[in-house]
Amino acid sequence: MNDPASTSPGPARDAVLRTASQLFYREGVRAVGMELIVERSGVAKTTIYRHFPTKDALVEAFLEAEDREFWQQWDKIVASSAGEPRNALLALSAWVGGRVSRDGYRGCPQINVAAEFADAGHPARIVAHRHKAEMVTRLAALCRELDASTADLRAQQIGLLFDGAFMSGARLGGLGAKPVLDDAIERLIQGPDVWRP
Repeated sequence: MNDPASTSPGPARDAVLRTASQLFYREGVRAVGMELIVERSGVAKTTIYRHFPTKDALVEAFLEAEDREFWQQWDKIVASSAGEPRNALLALSAWVGGRVSRDGYRGCPQINVAAEFADAGHPARIVAHRHKAEMVTRLAALCRELDASTADLRAQQIGLLFDGAFMSGARLGGLGAKPVLDDAIERLIQGPDVWRP
């Protein structure tokens, strides 16, 4: 993790993180060098390295910012269906479906960046792993309100569905991810008998 001094807010740090985030998401982390970030952000290299001592630290900050934004939206959706876990799961499904249908969507940043690094100890892999584990934990809490006996399994299944949408939502074309997710999640919620002919 970055030390507190390197993450203190400020216009230069914000400009660097905003620029790097756009480039990392659009081009991939390995394709973006620090020189390009200097050029596009208009921030001197020495200033960038004062806030982000390494490129890995900047990648980690990018993923952590994505993580915060993701969970803020998730929490808002779940809060709007408080006490109604089925509705919360379907609202999350609709949100994921809409997220993967956005213009310029290139997949889940956590999955994309983690795929670029083989080392399981790399900060990007650690942040991505934590993000996905948190998603399953949150899904399990909702599923537990429906049926405690199947909550962990259902959470893993819904997590796989969401990750599948994040990775291949664009492939669904005109059909879109939302109806596919809605149907699958409805069936999971209702139990295994629904899948039988």
